[in-house]
Amino acid sequence: MVSKNLRIFLFVGFSVFTISMIVYFYQVFYTPNVQVGKQAAVIRIPNDATIDNVSDTLMKYDILSELVPFRFVSKALKYNENVKPGLYVLEPDMTNIEAVRYLRSGAQTPIKITFNNARTLDDVAERFTQRLEITPDELLDAMYDEELKAELGLDSLTMKVIFLPNTYEVYWTISAKSLVKRMKKEYDKFWDDARKKKAEAVGLTPFQVSVLASIVESETIKADEMPKVAGLYINRLNKGWGLQSDPTVVFAAVETGMVNDFTDVKRVLNKHLAINSPYNTYKHTGLPPGPIRIPSTQAINAVLNATKHKYMYMVAEADFSGYHHFSKTLKEHNYYARKYQNALNKARVYK
Repeated sequence: MVSKNLRIFLFVGFSVFTISMIVYFYQVFYTPNVQVGKQAAVIRIPNDATIDNVSDTLMKYDILSELVPFRFVSKALKYNENVKPGLYVLEPDMTNIEAVRYLRSGAQTPIKITFNNARTLDDVAERFTQRLEITPDELLDAMYDEELKAELGLDSLTMKVIFLPNTYEVYWTISAKSLVKRMKKEYDKFWDDARKKKAEAVGLTPFQVSVLASIVESETIKADEMPKVAGLYINRLNKGWGLQSDPTVVFAAVETGMVNDFTDVKRVLNKHLAINSPYNTYKHTGLPPGPIRIPSTQAINAVLNATKHKYMYMVAEADFSGYHHFSKTLKEHNYYARKYQNALNKARVYK
């Protein structure tokens, strides 16, 4: 028979052990272990990541104070079997159970991506993916995917106009195809009934508005001048005249391989005007087949709200202010064109 003292000893020992385990597990689950005494930290968990990958990242950047308790809670809550990719913000002094529940939920934090001043889809892909998991090549592959283009009702030219320069909130793990679909959705939202009616009023389709906006934006860096420039080109279109836009010639020079980059042409010369390209608006009337840059919403709205006037010609001001002189007659235009050419010669801009 077990003596009374032994029973007491065993009871006390078991109680102490039980209390110790309770305290231990409480500490494991509820003691701060993430970014203790620090600021919030961002962790990116790629697709196909394992609990080992997550743990290694947390320890590499000193986000965890202790690894073992975190791994224990991860296993207890089966996070190790259900790692969710994404970008997560871990707040200061999070406990293991808070962190694991958060990561396990997959409720990643969206990020904001911004792009502007893009000329080509390559530029878009490079700038768009800087903060995303996908690479520029993956986004380009999606842009040129024939099945996706057919699904969205796009082609290689219209694909270029759906990427409206703006700030967008997306998840870090968004796929390339999902991003293209998102941009098409944003584009459709942008072209509401009011804008469609304005496009119809100036005699253009939404796509044509974007094409003209790309020319307007390439012609002037002055936002207050854009509606006036747009009005001039609409006047020329309505009369069946060639647009005779120098930026379209520069685009044609790049497109045909005459030059390697848009910055290679500082001055449009006769050899450039002779380029055989549908983008050369000195040789072909009407709009070019597609945009010569990714047009901004500001330029698009400038076309939709083009200034009504009778100007048919324009040339850059000789003071290089970035503004243009507008003329109604060729005689007046030639006078100011000579002034600008003389200014280029004086500045030694020969090509």
